[in-house]
Amino acid sequence: MNDIQIFTTPILDGIKIREYKGVVIVRNVRAVNIIRDFFTSFRDIFGGRSESYQDVMKQMQEDVISDAKAEASKLGANAIVGFSLDYDNIGSKDKSLLMASAKGTAVIIE
Repeated sequence: MNDIQIFTTPILDGIKIREYKGVVIVRNVRAVNIIRDFFTSFRDIFGGRSESYQDVMKQMQEDVISDAKAEASKLGANAIVGFSLDYDNIGSKDKSLLMASAKGTAVIIE
């Protein structure tokens, strides 16, 4: 699974795509706890970076990339092209959820 390469571009200069295996879509949703939300609300007023949110987002990124590689491996691919990763805030004012979603095309490259 670790040998699967990920490329953000759909066309690889100098690398031949031998076979397209299918679309890979993965999601990761995390609840954001009330304490983190409380301290982040102060940063919204006074400014500054929220390291706790950045840590959560970094872990989500690592999980999504790992899951995408696992899905590509199941399809028999050795790479993912056109990979993109997006974050969304879903939920209501009282409950906050962060979602990371990624998509790409699983391929076999030479």
